[in-house]
Amino acid sequence: MQTSWGFNGNIDAFCAASKKEGYDGIEVWWPTEEKAQQELFAALKKHDLQIGFLCGGSQSNWQEHLATFKKNLDAATSNTTQRPLYINCHSGRDYFTFDQNQQFISYTTQKNKETGIPIYHETHRGRMMFAAHITRQFIEKNPELRLTLDISHWCNVHESLLADQKETVDLALSRVGHIHSRVGHQEGPQVNDPRAPEWEATVKQHLAWWDKVIERKKANGEQMTILTEFGPPNYLPTLPYTRQPVADQWAINVYMMQMLKKRYEG
Repeated sequence: MQTSWGFNGNIDAFCAASKKEGYDGIEVWWPTEEKAQQELFAALKKHDLQIGFLCGGSQSNWQEHLATFKKNLDAATSNTTQRPLYINCHSGRDYFTFDQNQQFISYTTQKNKETGIPIYHETHRGRMMFAAHITRQFIEKNPELRLTLDISHWCNVHESLLADQKETVDLALSRVGHIHSRVGHQEGPQVNDPRAPEWEATVKQHLAWWDKVIERKKANGEQMTILTEFGPPNYLPTLPYTRQPVADQWAINVYMMQMLKKRYEG
C-alpha cells in the first residue's frame, strides 16, 4: 500500500502514480465530504486499487474525540461503494486515562464483529499506543486487540532499538495485522534514507521485527498488508535555510515497496 502523505496532486493522479509503480492499493484518511468520497471511489475503480482507511479524532476532550472517532469509523465501515481491506485507527491520546482510551478499543472490537472488517490500532506517538509498555497493558486486557505496527515511534519514544524490552515487543508482534514500514532510530521516527549504509544495522533490526510478523501470517494462511510510509518534511530532514529535502520521499517509498515485495512475496 502507498501513502498519500506528501503527494502533491489530486487523488486520481496519486492513484495513477501508485498503480504505475506496482502498488496493490493505497491508505488514506476516510474522506468526510461526499464529493471527496466519490472522487476517491472513482479513482480506485479506474486504476484497480485496493484501499485501507485511516480513522481518528483530534479533539483534546476525550468524549468529543471518541464521538468523532465513532462517526468516522461508522462511515468508513458502512460505505457500500468500496469495502476496505482494513481500517487503521489513530486511537485516543497519550494523555487520556487508560479507561478513556479503553473505550476506543471496546468500540472497534464490537465494530469488527459486526462488519468483519479488520480494525487495527496504530503504535503511534501522541496516541494511546505511544509506548511499548503502555501498549502491553492494552494487549493484556484485550485478547482481540490487533495492531498496526509502526515501531519507528517506539524507537524514538524509548530512545533505543528496544533490546531491553524484547518480551514486550514480541508480545506486540504477535498481535500485528498491518505494518507501517517506516524505519525509525533512537533519536527520531524516520531515518533520512534507508538505502544509506550508515543505517544498515537499523534497517536490519526493523526487518527482523517485520519478518516475525510475516512468518506468523504465512503460517496461518492470512493476508498481510504493508504500507510504505516514509513521510515528507518535517519527518524527512531538510537542509538549513533552504528547506531542501535531503532525499526523495517518493523514491524511498517505492524502494521500500520493491524491497519488501522481493523479500516476502511467494
